[in-house]
Amino acid sequence: MNYRIAVVGCLTALGIAAECPLAQARPADAGMSAARLERVTEAEDKAIANGSLSGVVTIVYRKDRLAYVSARGYQDVSTKTPMRRDTIFALASMTKPITAVATMMLVEEGKLRLDEPVDRLLPELANRKVLDDPSGPLDHVHPSPRPITVRDLLTYRIGIGVIGYAGVAEDSPIGKAYAATTSPGLTADEYMARLGALPLVYAPGERFMYNAPSLVLGVLVARASGMPFDRFLETRIFRPLAMKDTAFFVPAEKRNRLATVYATGAQGTLVPTNRQTPNAAPVFPNAAGGLYSTADDYMAFARLMLGKGRLRHVRLLSERSVDMMTRDYLTAEAPNSFFIHENFFENAGFGYGLQVQTKPVSPGPSPGSYWWQGATGVAWTADPKEQMIFVRMIQNMKPPAQFNSEFMTALYEAIER
Repeated sequence: MNYRIAVVGCLTALGIAAECPLAQARPADAGMSAARLERVTEAEDKAIANGSLSGVVTIVYRKDRLAYVSARGYQDVSTKTPMRRDTIFALASMTKPITAVATMMLVEEGKLRLDEPVDRLLPELANRKVLDDPSGPLDHVHPSPRPITVRDLLTYRIGIGVIGYAGVAEDSPIGKAYAATTSPGLTADEYMARLGALPLVYAPGERFMYNAPSLVLGVLVARASGMPFDRFLETRIFRPLAMKDTAFFVPAEKRNRLATVYATGAQGTLVPTNRQTPNAAPVFPNAAGGLYSTADDYMAFARLMLGKGRLRHVRLLSERSVDMMTRDYLTAEAPNSFFIHENFFENAGFGYGLQVQTKPVSPGPSPGSYWWQGATGVAWTADPKEQMIFVRMIQNMKPPAQFNSEFMTALYEAIER
Protein backbone atom coordinates (compact mmCIF):
# COMPACT_ATOMS: atom_id res chain seq x y z
CA MET A 1 0.00 0.00 0.00
CA ASN A 2 1.24 3.49 -0.83
CA TYR A 3 1.11 5.47 2.41
CA ARG A 4 1.44 9.24 2.36
CA ILE A 5 2.42 11.09 5.48
CA ALA A 6 1.07 14.56 4.74
CA VAL A 7 -1.24 16.44 2.40
CA VAL A 8 -1.01 20.19 1.88
CA GLY A 9 -2.89 22.85 0.01
CA CYS A 10 -6.45 22.27 1.29
CA LEU A 11 -7.30 25.59 2.92
CA THR A 12 -10.80 26.99 3.21
CA ALA A 13 -11.50 30.55 2.19
CA LEU A 14 -11.29 31.55 5.85
CA GLY A 15 -8.21 29.42 6.50
CA ILE A 16 -9.69 28.03 9.69
CA ALA A 17 -8.29 24.66 10.84
CA ALA A 18 -8.63 23.53 7.27
CA GLU A 19 -7.04 20.35 6.03
CA CYS A 20 -7.58 17.65 3.46
CA PRO A 21 -8.82 14.29 4.65
CA LEU A 22 -6.02 12.86 6.77
CA ALA A 23 -3.49 10.94 4.70
CA GLN A 24 -2.86 7.36 5.73
CA ALA A 25 0.50 6.66 7.36
CA ARG A 26 2.28 3.37 7.80
CA PRO A 27 0.52 1.43 10.58
CA ALA A 28 3.89 0.71 12.20
CA ASP A 29 4.43 4.47 12.61
CA ALA A 30 1.20 4.54 14.63
CA GLY A 31 2.23 1.54 16.70
CA MET A 32 -0.06 -0.89 14.92
CA SER A 33 0.41 -4.08 12.93
CA ALA A 34 -0.53 -3.82 9.26
CA ALA A 35 -1.10 -7.57 9.07
CA ARG A 36 -3.40 -7.60 12.06
CA LEU A 37 -5.32 -4.56 10.81
CA GLU A 38 -6.19 -6.66 7.78
CA ARG A 39 -8.30 -8.71 10.19
CA VAL A 40 -10.48 -5.62 10.62
CA THR A 41 -10.98 -5.64 6.86
CA GLU A 42 -11.74 -9.36 6.95
CA ALA A 43 -14.41 -8.82 9.63
CA GLU A 44 -15.97 -6.06 7.53
CA ASP A 45 -15.94 -8.11 4.34
CA LYS A 46 -17.42 -11.11 6.14
CA ALA A 47 -20.37 -9.07 7.45
CA ILE A 48 -20.99 -7.58 4.00
CA ALA A 49 -20.72 -10.95 2.27
CA ASN A 50 -23.20 -12.64 4.61
CA GLY A 51 -25.69 -9.79 4.20
CA SER A 52 -25.41 -8.42 7.75
CA LEU A 53 -24.18 -5.04 6.52
CA SER A 54 -24.58 -3.08 3.31
CA GLY A 55 -21.18 -1.47 3.74
CA VAL A 56 -18.86 0.24 6.20
CA VAL A 57 -16.38 3.10 6.37
CA THR A 58 -13.77 2.83 9.12
CA ILE A 59 -11.01 5.22 10.12
CA VAL A 60 -8.49 4.42 12.87
CA TYR A 61 -6.28 7.18 14.26
CA ARG A 62 -3.47 6.48 16.72
CA LYS A 63 -0.52 8.48 18.05
CA ASP A 64 -1.30 11.45 15.80
CA ARG A 65 -1.37 9.31 12.67
CA LEU A 66 -4.03 7.75 10.51
CA ALA A 67 -3.31 4.03 10.80
CA TYR A 68 -6.22 2.52 8.88
CA VAL A 69 -8.81 3.60 6.33
CA SER A 70 -11.42 1.31 4.82
CA ALA A 71 -14.50 1.84 2.64
CA ARG A 72 -16.19 -1.48 1.87
CA GLY A 73 -19.48 -2.57 0.36
CA TYR A 74 -22.26 -0.29 -0.81
CA GLN A 75 -23.97 2.96 0.10
CA ASP A 76 -27.07 1.41 -1.43
CA VAL A 77 -27.40 -2.30 -2.13
CA SER A 78 -30.06 -2.05 -4.85
CA THR A 79 -28.09 0.41 -6.99
CA LYS A 80 -24.68 -1.09 -6.09
CA THR A 81 -23.38 2.40 -5.34
CA PRO A 82 -19.96 1.82 -3.77
CA MET A 83 -19.27 2.98 -0.24
CA ARG A 84 -16.81 5.88 -0.27
CA ARG A 85 -14.64 7.51 2.32
CA ASP A 86 -16.77 10.66 1.96
CA THR A 87 -20.13 8.85 2.13
CA ILE A 88 -22.63 10.73 4.30
CA PHE A 89 -24.30 8.89 7.19
CA ALA A 90 -27.21 9.58 9.51
CA LEU A 91 -25.52 10.03 12.89
CA ALA A 92 -28.61 9.44 15.02
CA SER A 93 -27.49 9.63 18.68
CA MET A 94 -23.87 10.35 17.79
CA THR A 95 -25.32 13.88 17.61
CA LYS A 96 -25.55 13.95 21.41
CA PRO A 97 -21.84 14.41 22.25
CA ILE A 98 -21.70 17.39 19.87
CA THR A 99 -24.69 18.91 21.65
CA ALA A 100 -22.91 18.44 24.98
CA VAL A 101 -19.81 20.22 23.65
CA ALA A 102 -21.93 23.15 22.48
CA THR A 103 -23.42 23.41 25.97
CA MET A 104 -20.03 23.35 27.67
CA MET A 105 -18.77 26.10 25.37
CA LEU A 106 -21.53 28.34 26.72
CA VAL A 107 -20.72 27.27 30.29
CA GLU A 108 -17.14 28.41 29.72
CA GLU A 109 -18.40 31.74 28.38
CA GLY A 110 -20.56 32.30 31.46
CA LYS A 111 -23.81 32.22 29.52
CA LEU A 112 -24.77 29.05 31.40
CA ARG A 113 -23.81 27.66 34.79
CA LEU A 114 -23.81 23.94 35.49
CA ASP A 115 -25.72 24.10 38.75
CA GLU A 116 -28.11 26.92 38.00
CA PRO A 117 -31.80 26.08 37.56
CA VAL A 118 -32.82 26.10 33.93
CA ASP A 119 -35.89 28.20 34.78
CA ARG A 120 -34.29 31.46 33.56
CA LEU A 121 -34.03 30.28 29.95
CA LEU A 122 -36.47 27.36 30.01
CA PRO A 123 -39.45 28.67 32.00
CA GLU A 124 -41.50 25.77 30.62
CA LEU A 125 -39.56 23.51 33.02
CA ALA A 126 -39.95 25.68 36.12
CA ASN A 127 -42.00 24.61 39.16
CA ARG A 128 -41.97 20.92 38.29
CA LYS A 129 -44.34 18.33 39.68
CA VAL A 130 -43.32 14.67 40.06
CA LEU A 131 -45.58 11.65 39.69
CA ASP A 132 -46.41 9.91 42.94
CA ASP A 133 -46.29 6.63 41.02
CA PRO A 134 -44.30 6.56 37.73
CA SER A 135 -47.00 4.33 36.22
CA GLY A 136 -49.92 6.12 37.87
CA PRO A 137 -52.38 8.88 36.94
CA LEU A 138 -50.93 12.13 35.63
CA ASP A 139 -52.73 14.22 38.24
CA HIS A 140 -51.33 12.31 41.23
CA VAL A 141 -48.23 14.41 41.78
CA HIS A 142 -46.13 16.17 44.37
CA PRO A 143 -43.78 19.18 44.09
CA SER A 144 -40.27 18.46 42.84
CA PRO A 145 -37.72 18.62 45.67
CA ARG A 146 -35.53 20.92 43.57
CA PRO A 147 -35.34 22.57 40.14
CA ILE A 148 -33.79 20.97 37.07
CA THR A 149 -30.21 22.16 36.48
CA VAL A 150 -27.96 22.38 33.42
CA ARG A 151 -25.90 19.55 34.91
CA ASP A 152 -29.04 17.41 35.10
CA LEU A 153 -29.58 17.97 31.38
CA LEU A 154 -26.01 17.00 30.53
CA THR A 155 -26.17 13.79 32.59
CA TYR A 156 -29.74 12.97 31.44
CA ARG A 157 -31.20 13.24 34.93
CA ILE A 158 -34.01 15.74 34.40
CA GLY A 159 -36.65 13.19 35.39
CA ILE A 160 -38.27 12.57 32.02
CA GLY A 161 -37.24 10.92 28.79
CA VAL A 162 -37.88 7.80 26.73
CA ILE A 163 -40.37 5.90 28.86
CA GLY A 164 -39.74 2.37 27.62
CA TYR A 165 -36.19 2.51 29.01
CA ALA A 166 -37.16 3.79 32.45
CA GLY A 167 -38.89 0.89 34.13
CA VAL A 168 -42.27 2.32 33.11
CA ALA A 169 -44.54 0.79 30.47
CA GLU A 170 -44.91 2.72 27.23
CA ASP A 171 -48.70 2.32 27.44
CA SER A 172 -48.80 3.90 30.92
CA PRO A 173 -50.42 7.36 31.22
CA ILE A 174 -47.03 9.12 31.17
CA GLY A 175 -45.82 6.86 28.37
CA LYS A 176 -48.71 7.84 26.11
CA ALA A 177 -48.38 11.50 27.03
CA TYR A 178 -44.61 11.55 26.45
CA ALA A 179 -45.01 9.93 23.02
CA ALA A 180 -47.14 12.90 21.98
CA THR A 181 -44.46 15.49 22.81
CA THR A 182 -42.85 15.21 19.37
CA SER A 183 -44.37 15.30 15.91
CA PRO A 184 -43.26 16.42 12.43
CA GLY A 185 -43.07 20.16 11.87
CA LEU A 186 -43.00 21.01 15.57
CA THR A 187 -41.13 24.15 16.58
CA ALA A 188 -38.76 24.26 19.54
CA ASP A 189 -41.17 26.42 21.53
CA GLU A 190 -44.05 24.05 20.81
CA TYR A 191 -41.97 21.09 21.91
CA MET A 192 -41.01 22.80 25.16
CA ALA A 193 -44.65 23.70 25.84
CA ARG A 194 -45.69 20.06 25.40
CA LEU A 195 -42.87 18.72 27.54
CA GLY A 196 -43.46 21.36 30.20
CA ALA A 197 -47.12 20.39 30.47
CA LEU A 198 -46.15 16.92 31.72
CA PRO A 199 -45.17 15.91 35.24
CA LEU A 200 -41.74 14.41 35.76
CA VAL A 201 -41.51 10.64 36.10
CA TYR A 202 -38.74 10.91 38.68
CA ALA A 203 -37.27 13.77 40.67
CA PRO A 204 -34.34 15.65 39.09
CA GLY A 205 -31.05 13.87 39.69
CA GLU A 206 -32.71 10.61 40.63
CA ARG A 207 -32.54 8.56 37.43
CA PHE A 208 -30.95 8.44 33.98
CA MET A 209 -33.64 8.95 31.32
CA TYR A 210 -32.79 9.07 27.66
CA ASN A 211 -33.18 11.45 24.71
CA ALA A 212 -35.38 14.30 25.96
CA PRO A 213 -32.48 15.96 27.84
CA SER A 214 -30.51 16.37 24.60
CA LEU A 215 -33.51 17.80 22.77
CA VAL A 216 -33.90 20.31 25.59
CA LEU A 217 -30.17 21.12 25.49
CA GLY A 218 -30.56 22.15 21.86
CA VAL A 219 -33.25 24.64 22.87
CA LEU A 220 -31.14 25.84 25.81
CA VAL A 221 -28.10 26.45 23.60
CA ALA A 222 -30.22 28.43 21.14
CA ARG A 223 -31.75 30.62 23.83
CA ALA A 224 -28.48 31.15 25.73
CA SER A 225 -26.48 31.99 22.59
CA GLY A 226 -29.17 34.04 20.87
CA MET A 227 -28.88 32.09 17.62
CA PRO A 228 -30.61 29.01 16.20
CA PHE A 229 -29.05 25.76 17.38
CA ASP A 230 -28.03 24.63 13.90
CA ARG A 231 -26.37 27.98 13.23
CA PHE A 232 -24.49 27.78 16.52
CA LEU A 233 -23.09 24.37 15.61
CA GLU A 234 -22.19 25.51 12.10
CA THR A 235 -20.40 28.70 13.11
CA ARG A 236 -18.90 27.67 16.43
CA ILE A 237 -18.00 23.99 15.90
CA PHE A 238 -18.29 22.69 12.34
CA ARG A 239 -16.64 25.59 10.53
CA PRO A 240 -13.67 25.89 12.93
CA LEU A 241 -13.10 22.12 12.72
CA ALA A 242 -13.57 22.06 8.92
CA MET A 243 -16.50 19.62 9.26
CA LYS A 244 -17.81 20.62 5.85
CA ASP A 245 -20.28 17.75 5.40
CA THR A 246 -21.95 17.87 8.83
CA ALA A 247 -25.44 19.37 9.13
CA PHE A 248 -29.06 18.62 10.01
CA PHE A 249 -29.90 18.09 6.34
CA VAL A 250 -28.26 16.82 3.16
CA PRO A 251 -28.50 19.27 0.24
CA ALA A 252 -29.32 18.06 -3.25
CA GLU A 253 -25.76 18.33 -4.53
CA LYS A 254 -24.53 15.92 -1.82
CA ARG A 255 -27.32 13.36 -1.82
CA ASN A 256 -25.44 11.08 -4.22
CA ARG A 257 -23.11 10.45 -1.25
CA LEU A 258 -25.89 9.58 1.22
CA ALA A 259 -25.97 6.01 2.53
CA THR A 260 -29.30 4.19 2.75
CA VAL A 261 -30.34 3.18 6.28
CA TYR A 262 -31.28 -0.49 6.57
CA ALA A 263 -32.97 -2.76 9.09
CA THR A 264 -32.62 -6.52 9.29
CA GLY A 265 -35.76 -8.20 7.94
CA ALA A 266 -37.47 -11.38 9.08
CA GLN A 267 -35.35 -13.55 6.79
CA GLY A 268 -32.12 -11.90 7.93
CA THR A 269 -31.94 -9.77 4.80
CA LEU A 270 -31.36 -6.02 4.72
CA VAL A 271 -34.53 -3.98 4.26
CA PRO A 272 -34.40 -0.21 3.55
CA THR A 273 -36.06 1.82 6.30
CA ASN A 274 -38.45 4.68 5.65
CA ARG A 275 -36.16 7.15 7.39
CA GLN A 276 -36.66 10.54 5.75
CA THR A 277 -33.59 12.71 5.12
CA PRO A 278 -34.29 16.46 5.13
CA ASN A 279 -33.07 18.39 2.10
CA ALA A 280 -33.43 21.72 3.89
CA ALA A 281 -32.75 22.95 7.41
CA PRO A 282 -35.45 21.64 9.78
CA VAL A 283 -37.62 24.01 11.78
CA PHE A 284 -36.62 22.27 15.02
CA PRO A 285 -33.12 20.77 14.71
CA ASN A 286 -32.97 17.44 16.55
CA ALA A 287 -30.13 17.95 19.02
CA ALA A 288 -30.53 14.35 20.19
CA GLY A 289 -30.19 12.61 16.85
CA GLY A 290 -30.61 14.72 13.74
CA LEU A 291 -27.13 15.29 12.31
CA TYR A 292 -25.60 13.83 9.14
CA SER A 293 -21.86 13.53 8.72
CA THR A 294 -18.90 11.66 7.23
CA ALA A 295 -16.25 9.53 8.88
CA ASP A 296 -13.61 12.22 8.37
CA ASP A 297 -15.81 14.98 9.76
CA TYR A 298 -16.61 13.01 12.88
CA MET A 299 -12.95 12.10 13.25
CA ALA A 300 -12.21 15.83 13.49
CA PHE A 301 -14.68 16.10 16.37
CA ALA A 302 -13.25 12.99 18.03
CA ARG A 303 -9.71 14.37 17.70
CA LEU A 304 -10.90 17.57 19.37
CA MET A 305 -12.06 15.49 22.33
CA LEU A 306 -8.91 13.36 22.49
CA GLY A 307 -6.92 16.60 22.25
CA LYS A 308 -8.64 17.86 25.42
CA GLY A 309 -10.64 20.51 23.58
CA ARG A 310 -8.06 21.42 20.97
CA LEU A 311 -7.56 20.38 17.33
CA ARG A 312 -4.38 21.75 15.78
CA HIS A 313 -4.47 25.50 16.46
CA VAL A 314 -8.20 25.63 17.28
CA ARG A 315 -9.34 25.36 20.88
CA LEU A 316 -13.08 25.07 21.51
CA LEU A 317 -13.02 23.82 25.10
CA SER A 318 -10.62 23.90 28.02
CA GLU A 319 -8.92 20.73 29.21
CA ARG A 320 -10.92 21.01 32.44
CA SER A 321 -14.22 21.02 30.55
CA VAL A 322 -13.28 17.89 28.60
CA ASP A 323 -12.22 16.22 31.84
CA MET A 324 -15.63 17.03 33.31
CA MET A 325 -17.42 15.70 30.25
CA THR A 326 -15.53 12.40 30.29
CA ARG A 327 -15.90 11.65 34.02
CA ASP A 328 -18.40 9.01 35.16
CA TYR A 329 -21.31 10.48 37.13
CA LEU A 330 -23.51 7.39 37.26
CA THR A 331 -21.47 5.03 39.39
CA ALA A 332 -19.98 7.89 41.36
CA GLU A 333 -23.30 9.42 42.44
CA ALA A 334 -26.04 6.80 42.26
CA PRO A 335 -24.85 3.33 41.27
CA ASN A 336 -28.25 1.64 41.12
CA SER A 337 -30.68 4.31 40.00
CA PHE A 338 -29.76 5.44 36.51
CA PHE A 339 -29.73 2.31 34.39
CA ILE A 340 -31.80 2.23 31.20
CA HIS A 341 -31.91 -1.53 31.62
CA GLU A 342 -30.03 -3.95 33.81
CA ASN A 343 -26.77 -4.35 31.89
CA PHE A 344 -26.71 -1.17 29.86
CA PHE A 345 -23.86 0.41 31.83
CA GLU A 346 -22.00 -2.79 32.67
CA ASN A 347 -18.31 -1.82 32.94
CA ALA A 348 -19.19 1.73 31.97
CA GLY A 349 -20.84 4.89 33.21
CA PHE A 350 -21.98 8.23 31.79
CA GLY A 351 -20.45 11.68 31.66
CA TYR A 352 -21.88 14.64 29.75
CA GLY A 353 -23.48 13.15 26.64
CA LEU A 354 -20.86 10.39 26.59
CA GLN A 355 -20.57 6.83 27.85
CA VAL A 356 -17.37 6.36 29.84
CA GLN A 357 -15.45 3.11 30.28
CA THR A 358 -14.97 2.46 34.01
CA LYS A 359 -13.59 -1.08 34.03
CA PRO A 360 -11.29 -2.93 31.65
CA VAL A 361 -12.77 -5.19 29.00
CA SER A 362 -10.70 -7.48 26.85
CA PRO A 363 -10.39 -6.88 24.05
CA GLY A 364 -11.83 -3.42 23.99
CA PRO A 365 -11.56 0.17 25.16
CA SER A 366 -9.32 1.00 28.11
CA PRO A 367 -10.78 2.52 31.29
CA GLY A 368 -11.22 6.22 30.66
CA SER A 369 -12.30 5.73 27.05
CA TYR A 370 -15.51 7.45 25.97
CA TRP A 371 -18.05 7.24 23.18
CA TRP A 372 -21.71 7.23 22.24
CA GLN A 373 -23.21 5.24 19.41
CA GLY A 374 -26.16 5.85 17.10
CA ALA A 375 -29.27 3.79 16.34
CA THR A 376 -28.32 3.69 12.66
CA GLY A 377 -25.26 1.60 13.55
CA VAL A 378 -22.63 4.36 13.60
CA ALA A 379 -20.01 4.18 16.35
CA TRP A 380 -16.86 5.87 17.59
CA THR A 381 -14.53 5.58 20.56
CA ALA A 382 -11.69 7.74 21.85
CA ASP A 383 -9.21 5.79 23.99
CA PRO A 384 -6.82 8.21 25.74
CA LYS A 385 -4.63 5.45 27.20
CA GLU A 386 -3.96 4.01 23.74
CA GLN A 387 -3.95 7.47 22.11
CA MET A 388 -6.42 5.98 19.64
CA ILE A 389 -9.74 6.82 17.99
CA PHE A 390 -11.86 4.72 15.72
CA VAL A 391 -14.84 5.99 13.74
CA ARG A 392 -16.94 3.21 12.20
CA MET A 393 -19.83 4.21 9.97
CA ILE A 394 -22.50 1.69 8.97
CA GLN A 395 -26.24 2.11 8.37
CA ASN A 396 -27.98 -0.88 9.93
CA MET A 397 -30.51 -0.24 12.69
CA LYS A 398 -29.46 -3.48 14.41
CA PRO A 399 -25.86 -4.36 13.56
CA PRO A 400 -24.90 -7.95 14.40
CA ALA A 401 -23.19 -8.39 17.77
CA GLN A 402 -20.77 -10.88 16.24
CA PHE A 403 -19.47 -8.27 13.81
CA ASN A 404 -18.86 -5.78 16.60
CA SER A 405 -17.02 -8.42 18.64
CA GLU A 406 -14.84 -9.48 15.71
CA PHE A 407 -14.15 -5.85 14.78
CA MET A 408 -13.13 -4.87 18.32
CA THR A 409 -10.95 -7.94 18.75
CA ALA A 410 -9.14 -7.33 15.46
CA LEU A 411 -8.65 -3.61 16.20
CA TYR A 412 -7.28 -3.92 19.72
CA GLU A 413 -5.14 -6.95 18.95
CA ALA A 414 -3.44 -4.89 16.20
CA ILE A 415 -1.88 -2.54 18.78
CA GLU A 416 1.86 -3.00 19.11
CA ARG A 417 2.70 -0.08 21.41
